[in-house]
Amino acid sequence: MPPPPSLRFAVTAGLFGAFLLARGDKRGMALIEDTPEGAWRSFMAAVICLPAFLALRFFTWAEMPETGGIFGRPLLAELIGFVFAWTAFALASRPILQSWGQLAAWPRFIAAWNWSNVVQYLVLLLLALLGALGLPAALAQVLLLIGLAYAIWIEWFVVRSALNVGAMQAAALVGLDFALGLFLSGLVQRLSV
Repeated sequence: MPPPPSLRFAVTAGLFGAFLLARGDKRGMALIEDTPEGAWRSFMAAVICLPAFLALRFFTWAEMPETGGIFGRPLLAELIGFVFAWTAFALASRPILQSWGQLAAWPRFIAAWNWSNVVQYLVLLLLALLGALGLPAALAQVLLLIGLAYAIWIEWFVVRSALNVGAMQAAALVGLDFALGLFLSGLVQRLSV
């Protein structure tokens, strides 16, 4: 049995695989670890995404009228929501994959899902930066919607590539992630006040 890859190698391979997947290239799956340890290592993607997440939150807060301060309770609520968002979908998807007879594919699926989130955050951060640099508001909104649609497509493509499932099954998992995100967003808002 070969030794487990180093964390640096796992991160590099995971990110490269995610960028290939984001281009619609299924060969990116070959770079994604398919072991339970690889799934655990892929949660480094959350650490990589945290600065982008915080930047996106600060952009949002900057556009809002007086929020009563963004530090303290609002920031803590956002950080709690961030952690739950990364873990809730991973935990919720496991019994679904088990019911589909795909439990053995769960580690690779979660690793691909985690790494692809890095690409999604980068795209959304780039679009938010363009908006903050003075694009007309209508154009910034259109670009943001295009970015969100692309992020949803990436996730759908990753589900199909990692699990070899049909379009509807992939859409169901993406819908679950979206529903969990909406629930956690509402919870974060309630915790922020």
